[in-house]
Amino acid sequence: MEYLKRIVDEELKEKLSTVGAVQIKGPKWCGKTTSAKQIAKSVLEMQNPDLQDNYIELANTKPSLLLEGEKPRLIDEWQMVPKLWNAVRYSVDQSGLTNQYILTGSATPVDDDSLHSGVGRFAIIDMKPMSLYESGDSNGKISLFDLMNGKKNIDGIKTDLDYEKIAYTLCRGGWPNSIHLDPKQALQIPKNYLDVLCESDISKVDGVKRDPELMRTILRAYARQVSTIDSDKSMLADIKANYADVSDVTILNYLKVLKRLYIIEEIQAWNPNIRSKTSIRTSPKKSFVDPSLAVCALGCSLKELMLDINTFGLLFENLVNRDLSIYARKNGGILKHYRDRYGLECDNIICFEDGSYALVEVKLSGSRVKEAEEHLLQLKKLIDESDEIKVKPSLLMIITGTDMAYRTESDVCVVPIGCLKD
Repeated sequence: MEYLKRIVDEELKEKLSTVGAVQIKGPKWCGKTTSAKQIAKSVLEMQNPDLQDNYIELANTKPSLLLEGEKPRLIDEWQMVPKLWNAVRYSVDQSGLTNQYILTGSATPVDDDSLHSGVGRFAIIDMKPMSLYESGDSNGKISLFDLMNGKKNIDGIKTDLDYEKIAYTLCRGGWPNSIHLDPKQALQIPKNYLDVLCESDISKVDGVKRDPELMRTILRAYARQVSTIDSDKSMLADIKANYADVSDVTILNYLKVLKRLYIIEEIQAWNPNIRSKTSIRTSPKKSFVDPSLAVCALGCSLKELMLDINTFGLLFENLVNRDLSIYARKNGGILKHYRDRYGLECDNIICFEDGSYALVEVKLSGSRVKEAEEHLLQLKKLIDESDEIKVKPSLLMIITGTDMAYRTESDVCVVPIGCLKD
């Protein structure tokens, strides 16, 4: 099968040229190992069933033997034996060379005080399932980087990614193995993922036996609040409606496991000094690493999703969060959100290392573009009037599920998700 290039490929090459080892983190099946193999000259696969026991014994007795091989050497699922981290760190220290090791892992290892800091030796890359541009579903005719740099000549640019196609790509997800499958097979990939997660991975991550059905209930409750900043109290109440005797501590432990497996993530709040620090709501926004997992957690079919415009809208925002975080990361950006006590909100703030930032609203339907534009202009007005914020936004953008891009009279860029790239 032909390799589909990933946006992190160039980042991996760049980081390897400056440090001795790069760790790629991300959920299973998102393509970490495949991408690393495009660069690696030798590979150690810790999950090889024929050699796994031998590898684990060596890793715990003389890990340096496992590091032998042409460089850069890929160590896949290194977290199975965390001692490999220290072995790689020591090897990098001894050689003083760059471009030595790539470590991939689909889980954060159990907390271990014996693991030394990788500062100065390791670089870290967070990898997600494919964005729509990487999977070929977005035509990539509009670049986020270009928009940030003032190139806003977007009027009339179109995409053929319509309402039904967006629903399908959302349910299919960005899992590389699903891209070339027929729709019926592709839609099974995230369902299979969730089954393996609940039946096996949640207990394997640290050896603690967990209840698969409780995990499914927690995932469903979390999915009901996706793209919101609702407090955990309502989610806990939702879970306890089915598991009355489960404690808050147990639920929070299960959520921690989902974070360690890179299934769920939180988008932190942007907290500028606009009115006062106390007026900003700082709760993180709930998100899945891929919206297809939320669809499966809800037990929602493709047809049901298209008929439920409210749920579709929230999951569409999750899809945009995934893609924006991938596109922004290419240029040193991170995703945040904004909401204050007065009801003013902004779905995404993309913050870049040079201090520039973009204000972004997400609307599945074109009928709500005007409303989104008003939100952006209100927030921009507050920023303009603030004495504390010296840097003004470089871009005001509305990302939609519509078919054509344009720029409004107030200089807000309306961009279909099916046209966007990094």
